[in-house]
Amino acid sequence: MMSAITNAVLAAEPTHNPILPETPDLVWGAVCFVVLLVFFWRAILPRMKKLLDERGEAIEGNIEKADVAQREAEAMLAQYTAQLADARVEAGSIRDQARTDGQRILAELKEQATAEAARIASNAQVQIEADRQAAVVSLRSEVGSLAIDLASGVIGESLSDDKRSAAIVDRFLADLEASETKA
Repeated sequence: MMSAITNAVLAAEPTHNPILPETPDLVWGAVCFVVLLVFFWRAILPRMKKLLDERGEAIEGNIEKADVAQREAEAMLAQYTAQLADARVEAGSIRDQARTDGQRILAELKEQATAEAARIASNAQVQIEADRQAAVVSLRSEVGSLAIDLASGVIGESLSDDKRSAAIVDRFLADLEASETKA
């Protein structure tokens, strides 16, 4: 039984190797490969190369643009930083100037207040002196008339001579002031 199977297997085996193709298939396959290779080499490969070159140039252009943009951004940052520093210095000088102006205004206001207080005190002193003089004159006339009335009552005579009575009153008041000054 084994020999019958072995004979059947050997009879079914072809005479050529099934892994290797036939010669006309190899020739036609090689011709098609060469035609496709030439087609790709002449038509597709240059287009692909052109497309890749364009993409490479675009990428390099974008990189250059990015570098330029980065340099511009760095320059703007430096300019902004310088402006910020200048603004801080200017703000400090404005603050110092405002402080100085405030102190100057405060000193001027103090001087004005002092001058106004002195003026008010001087006016008050003048007013007090004027009121005192008015009171002295009023008191002299009242004291004089009272003194004349009293003297008339004590003496029993009428002192109707105004010049004489005024002289007596003035002398009395002068003696009174002299005694106050001594005391």
